[in-house]
Amino acid sequence: MAIKMVEIGIDCNDMTSQADFWCAALGYGRGDESEDNYLGMTPPENSGLPVLYLQKVPEQKLTKNRLHFDLFVEDPEQEIERLIALGARMIGTPFPKDMEQWNWQVMADPEGNEFCICRS
Repeated sequence: MAIKMVEIGIDCNDMTSQADFWCAALGYGRGDESEDNYLGMTPPENSGLPVLYLQKVPEQKLTKNRLHFDLFVEDPEQEIERLIALGARMIGTPFPKDMEQWNWQVMADPEGNEFCICRS
């Protein structure tokens, strides 16, 4: 069996605000919003990135994610500031000002789902 495609789902309570955040954070477009409990997000054309979708769930996030995104960027400090302006927050020790020793910063989206900003 050959896998032809991978989609990644993100559980959330507020699909609209989560779509606003993740589409802006990743440069994705919104897919079909016609279904009540699912909202697709499409990657930039020819990027090779996976399709993401949001799935509305009734429960709040309570513990650490078992799976998270590592987002590799050229300018981590600028990207962290941009994501904070979109509603993300840093988790744990902030990255050191001496960026030579820095490899990643744990972040959380507006509903608390963890992801990392990594030096590319």
